[in-house]
Amino acid sequence: MALSAAAWLWGPLAWRLWRRANIRRQPFPPPWRETLRRRMPAFARLPADVQLRLKKHAQVLLAEKPFIGCAGLQVTDEMRVLVAVQASLLLLRRRGHFDSLRQVLIYPGAFVVNRQAPDPAGLVREERQALVGESWQQGQVILSWDDVLAGAADPHDGRNVVIHEFAHQLDQESGAANGAPWQSGAAARARWARVMAAEFQTLQQQLGQGVEGLIEPYAATNAAEFFAVLSELFFEKPLELASAHGALYAELRSLYGVDPLSWMNTSATSSALKH
Repeated sequence: MALSAAAWLWGPLAWRLWRRANIRRQPFPPPWRETLRRRMPAFARLPADVQLRLKKHAQVLLAEKPFIGCAGLQVTDEMRVLVAVQASLLLLRRRGHFDSLRQVLIYPGAFVVNRQAPDPAGLVREERQALVGESWQQGQVILSWDDVLAGAADPHDGRNVVIHEFAHQLDQESGAANGAPWQSGAAARARWARVMAAEFQTLQQQLGQGVEGLIEPYAATNAAEFFAVLSELFFEKPLELASAHGALYAELRSLYGVDPLSWMNTSATSSALKH
């Protein structure tokens, strides 16, 4: 009975792990490599081992997650690969592959949504908003293809819609987004909460005084947006973030298990591109 129960419980997990290992053993298709060469110039400047890990994570995402075009958009492999590789930056040293994610929806450009918002009188009214990305707790990520391209083309402007929305997905894996993605260890969680709360309060105080710095004002919306914006800066402006907000950088380095500062000025070899 116990063995049967164990097989029933662990069977699906074992099958998934075996399948993922098999996917990682497959070569990265040459057309996909060409997409990265043309659309994501920073990829070739990453260390060879990072390139390889990104590609293997992306292969799993591409095999497991459906990509759906919206507003008449026909999804291509170029779109799928560019989203998956950028999203995989968040997975380099983490377990799982956005296991709660069910699908990725891609619009040609910014998309319009209807939102209910209270006005100054306290009445709720409906307003239309143009968005470039969104992440839902139900397991959807919605992206503007124009902005996916822009994020990949300029890796140092601190703006990347894929990183931003997939950071929300990490945050939402354990419930509603609250700026505290899951971490093992009570001490790590307590330190994260302490540092993030202090820095978030400081940001709001500075903005209230009209002082703007590295972290854009949108990050002060709530704790979830603070985390997502910081994730963009961590991967795209690591030197600036580490210099201006060392404690924040250290927390993100611990969370993601990588140090983008160590990738700077690295002459990546082409060996990883051959696997």
